[in-house]
Amino acid sequence: MMRAKFIILLGCLALAGCGERHLDEVKKFVKDSDKLPSGRVPPLPEVKPYEPFTYDAFNLIDPFKPRKIEPPKTAAGAGGIQPDFNRRKEALEAYPLENLKMVGTLQQKKVMHALVKSPDNNLFRVRAGNYLGQNFGRVIAITETTIMLKEIVQDSSGTWEEKEQALQLDEQEARK
Repeated sequence: MMRAKFIILLGCLALAGCGERHLDEVKKFVKDSDKLPSGRVPPLPEVKPYEPFTYDAFNLIDPFKPRKIEPPKTAAGAGGIQPDFNRRKEALEAYPLENLKMVGTLQQKKVMHALVKSPDNNLFRVRAGNYLGQNFGRVIAITETTIMLKEIVQDSSGTWEEKEQALQLDEQEARK
């Protein structure tokens, strides 16, 4: 019972503190705020009309899909060097040239052959005229230690040019 009386007394004291004395200050502040200088709000910027955009990249080359090199469609490249796209690809054209290893040579009937090892450990016999690598590399000469190739590569402007490459004998593979 004593506890209930104490709570009631405490509640009455709390309500007595909420007198009108503090409201006078608030009313005075509201009256004085009308006399304060008022600023101008700048107008909103003009909204530009929406211009729709049509996405036309459906016919462009997808950089995430492997693509086949096609001959140039301009007449300028017709008279110059370009690979034969209609010939049948040889097995070693599936690999980049830097992944192929020359592991030896052999001679049959005065024709020099080179032994080339692919990345999947298959052994191939090549001779002058065969193709190696993915840049249309044609074997032009074979020595005891080197396979000489002429590759046909396309530069950034789309022009085809010949580059000479050499595949050296891999001494470590030759000893195995």
